[in-house]
Amino acid sequence: MSKTQIERLSDKLVRAFLSNKIVSPLPLKYTKKINNAQKFRKLCESKVKKPVIGFKAAGTAFPVMKKLKEKEPFYASVYKHNLLKSGRGVKINKSTLGIELEVCYFIKKSIFDIKGKISSKNISKYISYMAPCIEIVGYRQRKKGITSFGDLCSDFGANVKFLVGGRKKYKKINIGNLKTNISNKKANQSVNGNTNSVYINPINSLIFVLKKLKKDKIVLNKDFYVFTGSTVGVVPIIRKGLYTGKIDKLGTVKTIIK
Repeated sequence: MSKTQIERLSDKLVRAFLSNKIVSPLPLKYTKKINNAQKFRKLCESKVKKPVIGFKAAGTAFPVMKKLKEKEPFYASVYKHNLLKSGRGVKINKSTLGIELEVCYFIKKSIFDIKGKISSKNISKYISYMAPCIEIVGYRQRKKGITSFGDLCSDFGANVKFLVGGRKKYKKINIGNLKTNISNKKANQSVNGNTNSVYINPINSLIFVLKKLKKDKIVLNKDFYVFTGSTVGVVPIIRKGLYTGKIDKLGTVKTIIK
């Protein structure tokens, strides 16, 4: 029996994802509407036989949601082979959209045993660590720009690489109002941000992802990361070299763009 179009396209995108290759753009029917993009993403993820190290929230800025006429963010899986230590190099291509600076959390697997609701009142005991993180975002397709959440969601959430800085034991701080900055000194590029641009605050974004995992009946058998969304938007990479991200009270994270 011949494969359907969605099966052929998902196979093609998965191969591109695993081999760092670029393919032709997906048809609009899989990317324009978020519901169709979610189905396509989940189909692709089901075909990736590599360890899942965590999940990312995307589209967490309210101005972006309003502009693209969406009601909430979305999430996508993050795989172990795309997680790097701070300071490592990342090779980019013409389909790379930019660089982001985020707060990430390391979550205990016992979160999946919660029977009731996940909320700000009970989340603290399930957070082991928090850390600054850089995410390189981009497509596996020959396309530029963002016209819908579906563009990002259908392409594995448009995540390329994640770099995590020094982890700190979780403690209650005003995570919703921390100054952030990402810079490349040689490019004379410096972009300021704030954690309050992330879906009210990163904890709220974390809870959103965990609720979605519960709804979708996703369970991991080990502790995992949740990357909560960019505090500085998608910052264009205008020159290769060292990028340094700083989040007040959390620390720094670095990557070398090649």
